[in-house]
Amino acid sequence: MTCQKAQGFLGTVAVSVGQQVDARKTPYGPAEVLRLLEGIEQLIVIGRGQKVQRWDLRQPTVSMDELVSQVLGPTGNLRAPTLRIGNTLIVGYHEATYREVLGV
Repeated sequence: MTCQKAQGFLGTVAVSVGQQVDARKTPYGPAEVLRLLEGIEQLIVIGRGQKVQRWDLRQPTVSMDELVSQVLGPTGNLRAPTLRIGNTLIVGYHEATYREVLGV
């Protein structure tokens, strides 16, 4: 459901999607997540109850293993939706956070 909300939101703010991957068809496990985090300066994870957690990866205060565990779902696959905007990675959907990062 959150993927539909994210896609709907992105459609209303006229943001073009450079690449879209269906997580059900192309799984992203721990190794792929580590590659996905390369070059990321800020990681934002939206948890249950719309709790927003942020990490500045330029000054890591937690291990990469802990960060990977934050972005993997119960199946061991990358949680969806996941959005990369420049050097920021957002996992989960939270409209206010999307607006803030996109500047809309």
